[in-house]
Amino acid sequence: METKPRYSPLLLGLELLCFLLGLAFLMPFYFLIINSFKKLGAILLNAASLPDSWGFGNFKRAWVAIDFPVVFMHSFVITSLSVGCLVVAASMTAYRLVRKPTTFNKLLFTIFVAAMIIPFQSVMLPLMRITSLFELRGHVYGIVICYIGFGISLSVFLFHGFIKSVPLEIEEAAVVDGCTPYGLYWRVVFPLLKPISVTVIILNVLWIWNDYLLPVLVINDAFTTIPLAVQKFFGQYLRKWDLAMASLTLSTLPVIVFFLFLQKHIIEGITAGSVKG
Repeated sequence: METKPRYSPLLLGLELLCFLLGLAFLMPFYFLIINSFKKLGAILLNAASLPDSWGFGNFKRAWVAIDFPVVFMHSFVITSLSVGCLVVAASMTAYRLVRKPTTFNKLLFTIFVAAMIIPFQSVMLPLMRITSLFELRGHVYGIVICYIGFGISLSVFLFHGFIKSVPLEIEEAAVVDGCTPYGLYWRVVFPLLKPISVTVIILNVLWIWNDYLLPVLVINDAFTTIPLAVQKFFGQYLRKWDLAMASLTLSTLPVIVFFLFLQKHIIEGITAGSVKG
């Protein structure tokens, strides 16, 4: 007779460890949410305690203070344009690199991979000079171009690995049926890239939506995003933690909903993208 696996102390210890790690990752959300309902004095006295009341006064004041609908739309426009351009450019680039494995294309892919290890801080000064030279600062298209430049390497790397798993026979059959090169890509190849496309979208949305350093360098007050607006609550002599927590909660909710809606595609896309053909 088959014996059932025994519930060992080692397995119990691993489960407890995973449970504690889960709590540790959830702690920032706990502090963010409970402090968004508390007054400033209560936050300074004990940031870990539950609020005395669960009113929405902080959210109303924060909504008006930073003009939340406007800055939300700014962040939405920048994120949508940047991510959309990244998906199109990276997928087409990776497809060309995979299907045309010339020496130049192999070298180009190596450059893309090598660019992933360059820290952003090392290119801040050249970036400021280039954006000023080409009049990119203070404009939406300027920061979108910057996000494409900084995000293209990882996106190409993920698409490159996934496209290797796409059967070449499907493309050959489409060519026999008279499909043009662009029709082949958009009608046959691109729909097959849905899992990795969703992965690239989620990773870049999380990065661009919460980014502070690049907007403050490129657009600053000309096109204020949510992270730049929240910074107004932190002055030299006063820090309005109550309004800041409420603003951060409002800005985090759309991303959490978006992430939960598409999270099932993340592991599928990354796993498939790591398979070498």
